[in-house]
Amino acid sequence: MPVASSWFWNERFWLPSNATWADLRNSDEARYPQIEDLYMVFPYALIIFFVRIVFERFIATPIAMCLSIKTKRANKAEPNTILEKVFKTVTNNPSKKHVEGLSKQLDWNARQVERWFRHRRNQERPTMLKKFCESSWRFIFYLSAFIYGVRFLKDEVWTWDTRHCWYNYPYQPLTESIEKYYLVELSFYWSLLFSQFLDVKRKDFMQMFVHHIVTILLISFSWTVNMIRIGALVIVVHDCSDILLEAAKMTNYGKCQKICDFLFLCFGIVFFITRLVIFPLQSQLLIQRGISEIWYLHERQEYQMC
Repeated sequence: MPVASSWFWNERFWLPSNATWADLRNSDEARYPQIEDLYMVFPYALIIFFVRIVFERFIATPIAMCLSIKTKRANKAEPNTILEKVFKTVTNNPSKKHVEGLSKQLDWNARQVERWFRHRRNQERPTMLKKFCESSWRFIFYLSAFIYGVRFLKDEVWTWDTRHCWYNYPYQPLTESIEKYYLVELSFYWSLLFSQFLDVKRKDFMQMFVHHIVTILLISFSWTVNMIRIGALVIVVHDCSDILLEAAKMTNYGKCQKICDFLFLCFGIVFFITRLVIFPLQSQLLIQRGISEIWYLHERQEYQMC
């Protein structure tokens, strides 16, 4: 195991040629991201999940009530032991042949059996209230995180000139603001990973599950190798469009169609600008500048050795 660990965390792969993991240990002069810090995200994730429960119950639900969002399902299937057993153990959408067999067994007509299964399937669907509460929680988190991120990033020189993301890398001290921002964002995605099994199960369940895992890995590795300046910029660019998406969902559940259409339009514009223009262009510049900076450091090191 130690051999595998030392191979995986090989400094020649993760760090520039002039840097070692020992150089990035905390000292009296500077603090750097430590891999041990990532253990803190698990209690933070639990706290975030608890805050979410409180928020949905005491804030989001009353708001939904004011907007007259449905809390109950319209039609409920009448109790039937035979059909319930078929629904749970065989199929929730029987074929025509199966419907005919059940109608003979129950002395019902085929339409009554089909109606029962339709109503029973509707019972499994989440209510609009639950969907609204989930979206409102994500909206509040993304909005709060975005405001906090913009608040401290606007004062950082590397926000406006990304060349500074590479200057003196990896010896870039960790500040309290970026530490909070990074660990809270990582904790949020851990909480989403676990709560996804309790949330409304959508068609893209597996895709979102993989998305959360990849996001967690990217944030964790960028923290470990002290690429948090680049990571913070990526996070804030992604969060701004998510705010509008969740807001549009909320208005859709609240039957505010005109506002919903406007927010979806804004989401499409912001998504295109941030993720299809700013993100790829700035990523390309960061890579080019990073290669130039690393090459310069390598050349300087060779010159000093001579």
